[in-house]
Amino acid sequence: MRADRLVAALLFLQTRGRVTVAEVAAELEVSERTARRDLEALATAGIPVYSQRGRGGGWSLVGGARTDLTGLTAGEIRALFLVTGPSSATTPELRVALRKLVRALPATLRSGAEAASRAGVADGTDWSGSPDASASPYLDALRRAVLEQTQVRLGYTRPGRPPSERTVHPLGLAAKAGAWYLVAGTADGLRPFRLDRVTAVAPTGEPVVRPDGFDLSTAWRALAGRMEDRMLAATVRGRVEVSAEAVLEGLFGSRLRLGRTLADGWVEIEVDGPSAEVLAAQLAGLGARVEILEPPAARARLAALAAELAALYGPTRVLPGGVRESLRSETIP
Repeated sequence: MRADRLVAALLFLQTRGRVTVAEVAAELEVSERTARRDLEALATAGIPVYSQRGRGGGWSLVGGARTDLTGLTAGEIRALFLVTGPSSATTPELRVALRKLVRALPATLRSGAEAASRAGVADGTDWSGSPDASASPYLDALRRAVLEQTQVRLGYTRPGRPPSERTVHPLGLAAKAGAWYLVAGTADGLRPFRLDRVTAVAPTGEPVVRPDGFDLSTAWRALAGRMEDRMLAATVRGRVEVSAEAVLEGLFGSRLRLGRTLADGWVEIEVDGPSAEVLAAQLAGLGARVEILEPPAARARLAALAAELAALYGPTRVLPGGVRESLRSETIP
């Protein structure tokens, strides 16, 4: 839009003091003819801009006039660049905008902003070297759909379910615990879609229908609350060796509650999770250092896991013909 270019041209003049038409054209990524018309438009609008011909000439603000279009304090500018400067999720458009903002800032604020942009680093892989699952290739496409208020045909997959497609109304994006989510309207109401499970995004050209009074922050809190309720739907109770407390705290965090210390030195525990079976599988790695007492479904899952592991890893002997036979007891203690 021309208004955006005029503002950018004014900030560029403010930063550089004197510029040529060619420099303005390169900065705004337009032709020199368009850049000249924009500079003339600023002068016509009453901005104190003038041109000087000849060697060393160019366009300047009369008397070094300045305008502060950012309205940002030094602390706000540092916070902005600290958050967005090193982010691997930062789009090319945002990186260009940040560079232009640095050039538009007064000299007293510019050094702080540049330092903040270098104060962090974003590594797009996990410790195994695999790409970050939250860095979805569809993030930019969904951002555009939200901003342009366009419905999309969304491909989506969930563990244990076949892939699906549906038309959704993109209303906003939210980030939580390192993962991005799309908040969208569907035939069944508002839904969150985790971006690392999105398999395709195709704009339909149809406008988004926003619910009356929709507020993204309020909607996200409600959706996140429902997801958290599902993640804490079950509780297992048991006891654990004192030496395993730190492991459990690292694994479950606030979902772990420690109880009283028993006569044998073990500690009572309660752990919340999405299901008793999932919790049993997570606790199985501690072996004999943890004992689940209830519910029965968790104990049954542990018994089944024990049988599977004993069958796979128990002692064996080699029979004639190379056949391996398990020597384990048929009864799992």
